[in-house]
Amino acid sequence: MIKERVLQKLEILSDAAKYDVSCSSGQSNRKNKDKGLGNSSGSGICHSYTEDGRCVALLKILLTNHCIFDCAYCVSRKSNDVKRAAFTVDEVVDLTIGFYRRNYIEGLFLSSGIFDNPDHTMERLVRIAKKLRLEQNFNGYIHLKAIPGASDELLKEAGMYADRLSVNVEMPTEKSLKLLAPEKNHKDVIKPMQYLKTEIAGHKEERKQNYKAPLFAPAGQSTQMVIGATQESDLEILGMADYFYQQMNMRRVYYSGYVPISHDNRLPSIGTPVPIIRENRLYQADWLIRYYGFNVNEIVGFNQPNLDLDIDPKLGWALRNMHQFPVDINRADLELIKRIPGIGFLSAQKIVAARKFKKLVPQDLQKMGIAYSRSKYFLAFSSPFLLHKDLTALQIKDHILDAQKSKYQNDFSNQLSLF
Repeated sequence: MIKERVLQKLEILSDAAKYDVSCSSGQSNRKNKDKGLGNSSGSGICHSYTEDGRCVALLKILLTNHCIFDCAYCVSRKSNDVKRAAFTVDEVVDLTIGFYRRNYIEGLFLSSGIFDNPDHTMERLVRIAKKLRLEQNFNGYIHLKAIPGASDELLKEAGMYADRLSVNVEMPTEKSLKLLAPEKNHKDVIKPMQYLKTEIAGHKEERKQNYKAPLFAPAGQSTQMVIGATQESDLEILGMADYFYQQMNMRRVYYSGYVPISHDNRLPSIGTPVPIIRENRLYQADWLIRYYGFNVNEIVGFNQPNLDLDIDPKLGWALRNMHQFPVDINRADLELIKRIPGIGFLSAQKIVAARKFKKLVPQDLQKMGIAYSRSKYFLAFSSPFLLHKDLTALQIKDHILDAQKSKYQNDFSNQLSLF
């Protein structure tokens, strides 16, 4: 039975944790051992979805919402008039084990405001993970925040017990961080990222030589940027994300639309949240960069620094590069097929595999589940099918948007007919 006092803390500190969106699907392979609790093999957390489509959950809380910093964009800033609370180490351990035994969760996502100093806070986070692993024999997923400014020794110990570590960069640029969080230093964020990158790579090499070598943050590291609190363009945001992927071996960058929580004149006014579609477009662009071979400057550039909110970034690129289309689906290489709107990563692989046995026609693509109503404007076949060569980029965009609108209206009408 959870004590009333702990439940009150849970209500406060789980609500405060909702602004941190860097809860990720774990790619860890920490196996159950010694008849312990759980495992994190192939599991994700925080009502996220794994690569096989499975929905999984975690206990997502702050250790405390007390904080020595006064970051304008943060609900836990020291000047904000909110209820404050702090868990003890044992309370977090007991909650995690209790919720796991009830089958509520598969892991723990633990962040925190800063107590007296970064080391003091990081030491408590490490103690929780250590206690779960060594005393409770818990083998489930653990994601810890790596506190900027904490010592390398504490970060190293954290990596021995956590599956993933994350250092939130918070603002896309150093200029914005100085504006909204003048007490913080951009270098304090980059330094632990560099340290974790080196340690993760070093332990991976060690395990190649000795499979019994200890794990170190096997699911890597991630970070989060708040978008819309300041005036950065999508070009600047994606450029920073690309830097993290290329230079820090980051597993994921998360984009959190700023939710107006303050009348501070440095911030957007109350009642003007960042459109959710902007977050969605950034994630789509991020996916293109990581898995489809796109360069940031192909998606956004100095002439068009922000993503089009009306259409997805892959379609936007295609409409700006009509000279590359139509593509002969039976001859083009995999990399070009992946760039065709309406054809996903796995579908492109299916196409390349299937055409070894026959010449593909539109009906074949439709059977594969490809969004043919979108891709048809960019395809050519060896057979004399309609190529849509007479349409301009603007006309194609209008056709696709009209088709989308019609589909949504039909779906809505079908839903209403069920009542």
